[in-house]
Amino acid sequence: MSTGDRSTDDLFREAVEAIDAADTHALSRLLAAHPPLAHARLESPGAWLRDRVGDALEGYFHRPYLLWFVAGNPVRNERLPSDIAAIAAMLAEAARHAEDAGLQEQLDYALGLIVTGRVARESGVQIALMDALIDGGARPGDGIGALGAANLEAAAHLLDRGGTLTLAGALCLGRREDAARLARTATHEERQIALVAAAVNGDAQALATLIGLGVDIDAYSIVIHPHATALHQAVAAGSLGAVEVLAGAGARLNIRDKIHRGTPLQWAEYGGHDGIARYLRSLP
Repeated sequence: MSTGDRSTDDLFREAVEAIDAADTHALSRLLAAHPPLAHARLESPGAWLRDRVGDALEGYFHRPYLLWFVAGNPVRNERLPSDIAAIAAMLAEAARHAEDAGLQEQLDYALGLIVTGRVARESGVQIALMDALIDGGARPGDGIGALGAANLEAAAHLLDRGGTLTLAGALCLGRREDAARLARTATHEERQIALVAAAVNGDAQALATLIGLGVDIDAYSIVIHPHATALHQAVAAGSLGAVEVLAGAGARLNIRDKIHRGTPLQWAEYGGHDGIARYLRSLP
């Protein structure tokens, strides 16, 4: 997409600047002047974006829509505007008005970016952003992404907005009766996902429950952070209780993650979790 001498990259840059400045008037004018911008994908971003988000453009932020920039994930700024939800609603409506065939993908993926990021949460706008997108047609899903990012409030809100309750969600959110019901029919994969979700959130009680149900305690994660095991994630969460439950159940202490080749002890040392490191060193 281009208009005259304006490339897609130029238009995206101007629009993102308006988003970051919460300049709804400038953004509205830009969308009115260039309707395809609402459903275009940024194929060749310039240095203005590459230098800020780096490898994300080759990974989870590949060929982004404009709507995705409201999430603050990947991080470009440490704060989002207080009225970012209104901007998200404006962008979603512009894409809908343009009869964009990819609207559902835009909405669903943007919601995923919001619930897995930290900037929206730390800016106090995560729930409002979620509501804006769900009201605009985004599907709440099962909340596994939010659980994997230790965003429990976001995970709970997705359920409140019609999301699917899973074993992982029931355990991590303390819904014991639901957890007991879901555990009776949970597949091996569902138990494994719940194991890592519980570890990410440092939930020793949930881990003990899952170990009692039967899990592969040393398996690499299936969905959430697939480069590491539950023990690695419990260490990263800084939860000595969760680490003790896993180690006490026989989790391998010398297993290495797939990216950095680090053991749980090395993760503890790198993360500054001194108490966990001392505990792991004390084990035979």
